[in-house]
Amino acid sequence: MPTGPDNTHVIVFANEKGGTGKSTTAVHVAIALAVRGARVACLDLDHRQRTMGRYLDNRTESVRRLGSELAIPRYRTAHEDFEQAYQEMLEGADFLVIDTPGRDDPYARAAATRADTLVTPMNDSFVDFDLIGQVHPETFKVTRPSFYSELIWDARKARAKADGSTIDWVVLRNRLQHIEARNMRRVSDALDQLSKRVGFRVIPGLGERVIYRELFPSGLTMLDAKEFGAMGLGHVAARQELREMMAGLSLPEPALPHVA
Repeated sequence: MPTGPDNTHVIVFANEKGGTGKSTTAVHVAIALAVRGARVACLDLDHRQRTMGRYLDNRTESVRRLGSELAIPRYRTAHEDFEQAYQEMLEGADFLVIDTPGRDDPYARAAATRADTLVTPMNDSFVDFDLIGQVHPETFKVTRPSFYSELIWDARKARAKADGSTIDWVVLRNRLQHIEARNMRRVSDALDQLSKRVGFRVIPGLGERVIYRELFPSGLTMLDAKEFGAMGLGHVAARQELREMMAGLSLPEPALPHVA
């Protein structure tokens, strides 16, 4: 059940590690929803790096400079004023997308408890897996959930007790490599084991593609095909990744009719 007024669906991107593609993924999800005709608001809680906010600043500037008609969500940055900003951004929104810092942060924890969909991006390695679970060094079998998994477990219990609703926790496998097949299988097996113990879903995310880094200065996304001109195979593959990721998130349909 959505938590905000007017049935706002709250999507929180959270991971206490940096470098997992969290902000890039959050922006692409927000724009994908806006392109569908949804009323989207974005809240960036990383007031130091402000990657999501800067991405959308760049997008706003591209609209001004090029005269393009690009979908731009309402957005703002917050930290100590989280509660006020959260309430303001809920108003009139079908979706509120929240990007959190890549570190332990009290406002990130507060945001996680408000999520209808909680997305934890991770790279395909045991370095990133260690955030949510620990494995045996020889068998690679999961030995126990990590502190972060326990934190989310507690947040879900508190949420269920408070209003009877559930948090759909999604672990997003970003930057999947097509090499080191043995390591991929081991990480995949460990995720499958842990998901059954702590209750998250695993879906594929965005690949390790230069195009995502190149889009940041202009604020463009893979959905802005008209701005690219000719699209290469890398663009086409990236757009397909985005479509599959959006399907895997299983978000509700926006309240407004589709416009694209």
